[in-house]
Amino acid sequence: MQSMLANRGASCRMSHCTPPKPGCACGPLRCRVSWNFHGRESQSNLQARIPRSFSCVQSAQRGRVLAAATANSKSNQEETFVEVNLAKPLGVKFKRGNDGAAYVSITDPRLGNTDPRIKPGDRVVAVSASFGGDVWEARNFGQVIYAIKTRNGEVFLRLESRGGNLDVFENLEETEEQRLWKEDRTVGNYSAGTKEVQLRNYDSKKRAEQERKDLFNMALSRFKAQNVEEALIDFENVLSMEPPNFLGDDFSRVTNIARVTQYNIACCYAALGQVDSGLEALESALDSGFEDYAKVRSDKNLEKLRTSPRFKTIIDKYDEPFINEAAISAIKNIFSFGRKK
Repeated sequence: MQSMLANRGASCRMSHCTPPKPGCACGPLRCRVSWNFHGRESQSNLQARIPRSFSCVQSAQRGRVLAAATANSKSNQEETFVEVNLAKPLGVKFKRGNDGAAYVSITDPRLGNTDPRIKPGDRVVAVSASFGGDVWEARNFGQVIYAIKTRNGEVFLRLESRGGNLDVFENLEETEEQRLWKEDRTVGNYSAGTKEVQLRNYDSKKRAEQERKDLFNMALSRFKAQNVEEALIDFENVLSMEPPNFLGDDFSRVTNIARVTQYNIACCYAALGQVDSGLEALESALDSGFEDYAKVRSDKNLEKLRTSPRFKTIIDKYDEPFINEAAISAIKNIFSFGRKK
């Protein structure tokens, strides 16, 4: 563009005007506007109507503006992405967006390591692999969480900055329904529009529920086939599909599929030898209402977790131990009559 603007003679010939007179100093802007001036008006009238230096100045100014805009565009493009290396524990939490991708939901240095450039709403586009120096393209939420939790050492993240935009977490269907409901309430009636949206949302929720169940069953099949890593990614995605503001018939705030999924995630991490991540998932399952404590104590899939001293501390918080060690110790003290061993 700059070379074309600088070539005045070529510009005049490309602008459908008559060939410029010798010494013509007009640029392409003036030729496009006043192409019929040459040969039709006197030189004095032409100079009187438009100064000869005007279009050249305009062309130069446009060139400078374009150059500055190009530089700013490149600068903005470079600032669109943020790359960080963070040591665990991370002070960054992630949430599944409407498109299934992983987005930053919380960044708080009190929770762990983070970076001031990271903002809620930023999308994860790449993450370090579980092992080694490879970097994985972020395919979905489950894969990102799996990569982070199984990573030994620093976690590399490449994030797309979105300026704090959180619309990826919004339920657009509920927003539309609420809008129509408010409009109906204002005029005091229940319109067909509101009913249509409610029926559409009901169908959509049923489809999402079935999709979630299908993904859960696929993950379970992969786990049984010893494809633990793929199963773990699927289970993480199932967990991220928990409907917002859920309230069950028993007034539970968590779906049963979420409880079982958390438990299965713990089994996956145990199978991979990731004890800390497995214990974290197990505690989350128990905290959400998973109550099959006998299974927790005996399931062979959790065998590696039970070797950790933390396991007993976690399970005893939710289930009365088979043997109350504190009571036995108290009885021993009573019958020892204070004797020292």
